[in-house]
Amino acid sequence: MNPHILATLLFGLGLGTTITFASSHWLLAWMGLEINTLAILPLMAQHHHPRAVEATTKYFLTQATAAATILFASTTNAWLTGQWDILQMSHPLPTTMVLLALALKIGLAPMHSWLPEVLQGLDLTTGLILSTWQKLAPFALLLQMQPNNTTMMVILGLTSTLIGGWGGLNQTQLRKILAYSSIAHLGWMVLILQFTPALTLLTLLTYIIMTSSLFLVFKLNKATNINTLATSWTKAPTLTSITPLLLLSLGGLPPLTGFMPKWLILQELTKQNLPLTATLAALTALLSLYFYLRLSYAMTLTLSPNNPTGITPWRLPSAQLTMPVTISTTLTIMLLPLTPAMIALLTP
Repeated sequence: MNPHILATLLFGLGLGTTITFASSHWLLAWMGLEINTLAILPLMAQHHHPRAVEATTKYFLTQATAAATILFASTTNAWLTGQWDILQMSHPLPTTMVLLALALKIGLAPMHSWLPEVLQGLDLTTGLILSTWQKLAPFALLLQMQPNNTTMMVILGLTSTLIGGWGGLNQTQLRKILAYSSIAHLGWMVLILQFTPALTLLTLLTYIIMTSSLFLVFKLNKATNINTLATSWTKAPTLTSITPLLLLSLGGLPPLTGFMPKWLILQELTKQNLPLTATLAALTALLSLYFYLRLSYAMTLTLSPNNPTGITPWRLPSAQLTMPVTISTTLTIMLLPLTPAMIALLTP
């Protein structure tokens, strides 16, 4: 892709997200979401592969549906209450509609079925943008709204953690596994959103760091399915030995970074007299942990059957930047000691 076009599209992505961040009016927020969607579509379709075009079409249709629902709900809210302010969503009908539309935008279960299919059709760089940057604007709206529909939020959160864990069990494609991992993590964020919005923000930040490191590792290894992970030893042995720690961090095991948000969320749910919800969320996390362990096993304890034994295959040195993967990997593994500082920041 022409660098000028690429710069324009990335600028459009940043502009759309910034407009949504800065807006308190529903029409302006909707416009930011639309700019965001239109900027990423050429990036998704740039390879002109049938799978990429199919993924782009599916993404466009789901995002257009969600955006139209948001516009309809905000107009209904203005008709019922006489104002367009995001912070003043008081009527239950438009609030529920906007909540479901934003759930469709970010891929929460049961509106999740587009996300694995779309992510599977993209290259790893565009998939990284879709899994991280594209979640920011809808979450900014959710944090501004702060919906107080406890039952619906808990149902959406638990369903997402369950389907995110269950759906990834039988997958062999890494991008689909990462999509189901995204659904499960989004469920954790939504579960705690109404009680401690700052904790949702912390969970989103740690999720972005952990997912970025994993996408960058797979990109460095040019891996798209579980079988190709077995050749990682010959390409980047040091990185291969660290990657299980990244996967276990995503699963939420101590003493890694991913344990921090899950620990704080379970603690907060217990404080809110929701011990059953906390127990179910913790049990659904075990499903996700299983397929993270499966990836770890495939990457570190198996050898590819295609290589002659004892001979390292000839390869060219990688020209990819290693600084981003170094920074994100370090953050993914070593942020847990900052938990007391995070708790101090979250406490009003």
